[in-house]
Amino acid sequence: MRVLRLRRALGTLLALGVLGASAACTAARGDDARAGAGRRAALTPFERLLPAPVSARAEGPGYAVGPGTVIRTPRGSGEEVRKVGELLAEQLRRPTGLPLPVVDGAEGHGIRLRVDEDARGVGQEGYRLESRPDGVTLTARTPAGLFHAGQTLRQLLPAAGPGTVPGGEITDAPRFAYRGAMVDIARHFFTVEQVKRYVDQLAQYKVNTLHVHLTDDQGWRLVIDSWPRLAEYGGGSEVGGGPGGHWTKAEYRDLVAYAAERYVDVVPEIDMPGHVNAALASYAELTCDGKAPARYTGVKVGFSSLCVAKERTYEFVDQVLGELAELTPGRYLHIGGDEAHSTPAADYAAFMDRAQAVVARHGKTVVAWHQLSAARPAPGAVLQYWGHDRTPAAEKTRVATAAGAGHPVILSPADRLYLDMKYDLTTKPGLAWAGLVPVKRSYDWNPGAYLPGVPESAVLGVEAPLWSETIATRPDWEFMAFPRLLSLAELGWSPAGALDWDTYRHRLAAQAPFLDAQDIAFYRAPDVPWQ
Repeated sequence: MRVLRLRRALGTLLALGVLGASAACTAARGDDARAGAGRRAALTPFERLLPAPVSARAEGPGYAVGPGTVIRTPRGSGEEVRKVGELLAEQLRRPTGLPLPVVDGAEGHGIRLRVDEDARGVGQEGYRLESRPDGVTLTARTPAGLFHAGQTLRQLLPAAGPGTVPGGEITDAPRFAYRGAMVDIARHFFTVEQVKRYVDQLAQYKVNTLHVHLTDDQGWRLVIDSWPRLAEYGGGSEVGGGPGGHWTKAEYRDLVAYAAERYVDVVPEIDMPGHVNAALASYAELTCDGKAPARYTGVKVGFSSLCVAKERTYEFVDQVLGELAELTPGRYLHIGGDEAHSTPAADYAAFMDRAQAVVARHGKTVVAWHQLSAARPAPGAVLQYWGHDRTPAAEKTRVATAAGAGHPVILSPADRLYLDMKYDLTTKPGLAWAGLVPVKRSYDWNPGAYLPGVPESAVLGVEAPLWSETIATRPDWEFMAFPRLLSLAELGWSPAGALDWDTYRHRLAAQAPFLDAQDIAFYRAPDVPWQ
């Protein structure tokens, strides 16, 4: 029955055009991850792609990448396209060991980048990839599409050493516009260099948004010139009593620019009116009684609040968000809004009215956690849903009502996409308040039909948060993120008809050599037949 199910799944994908034409006639003997050995179809390189493309057709001989291979960018296509070519060359040089010079001129043998504003079926981020004996042609309407095409090309070559790109054609475009991952540097501090490493990992799988949780009770992580003690004093703590730390504005700008080169937008979050103990400890004037609390190094939530009645509070909000808006070229500012248990409901609504107005005044669009739906979301505000199966129906209904009123929804269900939830009871880092989240659970759901009353047209996209209460090192970070981050990548990019666990786990297994080559210490889920 297990082999029959896999063959049926492969057949479904073949009918959709997602997998290559040779899948039905290739088979190999392999170990099943759980229940002994059995026969299963061997996946061709096109079939192993993750996230799964909209369509792929294997046809004829491919292109052998070798010492003479060059990367060609069209003359007159602009500096941005040239940069895409240079970055692709850098990404391919390490595994292939080849020089791969970037040259002007789209004609001739090699890897050719082409911009065609009239290219059909690819949208603003999609692409077409064609592989023939004389070369590989990547075509897109935008440089972002060319970049994503390059990430697909990386998977069609071996994880180490040169190889041949199989012959055929791929046409691809994303299902959702917003495909995000969040990092929490407030509970435990992480450097910009570590976050840059994550940006590379995200971009490799076509994740296009990095949400950075910059502030919380345990620490304030970004310099604000008008309120210098926020970073100087509020940044000097973290969970467990460590030294904490903060980013300078130059470091933040550097991260934003680095991400932009990889077509990843940075969405910064300043959580308010709760989760603010680090700010209150830095400035007593933000409290209602004028007394600064001690810095906090525990993990409880919901005990802190800005003083809603003070005008000084709104000067603080305006100056902090104003400086952050100036640093951030992207369209969104995230203002938190969750777990404000110490703020009365009426005060919460009044505060969020004014905070949202500040965001608009600085030319940005509000993103807030879905608790904003209990107040008055401003026109165009985006709600980020982090509930789970046990979330009260009334709370889900409020989100659906907001979606019906035109508010886009980002889905981050805690029992599906919270990367800090344990895989199983033996997982060393992580929490389990939302339940255990094995790899299958992170993948096996449909964002377009997940939240009652929220149609796919109202879903802006999906995001996988990684909260850091128990995450203090890079190995723990990557162990908890991988391979579940790849579930997020496929849910956000691939067509709904391509989502099938029995097929996905074999494609996921094929990513192991790439993850190993990048020194990512990922969790080897027992129901995935790892290579």
